[in-house]
Amino acid sequence: MKKKDELDEQDKALFREAAQGTRRIKQDTISPTYRSVKQKALARQQREDLGLAHPFSDSFEPHLSDDGPMRYVRGDVSSFEAKRLRRGDYVPDMLLDLHGLTQQQAKLELAALLEACRRQHIRCACVMHGHGKHILKQRVPMWLAQHPDVMAFHQAPKEWGGDSALLVLIELAP
Repeated sequence: MKKKDELDEQDKALFREAAQGTRRIKQDTISPTYRSVKQKALARQQREDLGLAHPFSDSFEPHLSDDGPMRYVRGDVSSFEAKRLRRGDYVPDMLLDLHGLTQQQAKLELAALLEACRRQHIRCACVMHGHGKHILKQRVPMWLAQHPDVMAFHQAPKEWGGDSALLVLIELAP
């Protein structure tokens, strides 16, 4: 039986003989799945410039009440704000319809809505997630509860979409 080193030397000699007269080519392609750190940073900066960066995570699940209508109030905000949203004291100045969007598209649109509200000093917005298969209906409240500018949200009154929409109260920058 041959030793492993002898076999390797024989294979190397055979390869050199077969490759004689050829030249080494320059690698001129980049794998489509490979993105450099600079490319990723540039893409992230472009999303942030457009207001499309989102801090939403699918793995984080905030504690939201299961009983009654969907509602949330941030810890440092009075629970009375959710009641005011439910009663319709706040009228939404901006509407976002997520019907027909994928989860990824919905995240981007939701982040863009919150950024637009912040820039235009809009305090209340309505997010229509629809009924459908209840995917966005379950995800949108989780995403909203993660955003630092969302003070509270509540299931919208009938005139703004009822249980297929949420009224969102947004904290305005001073």
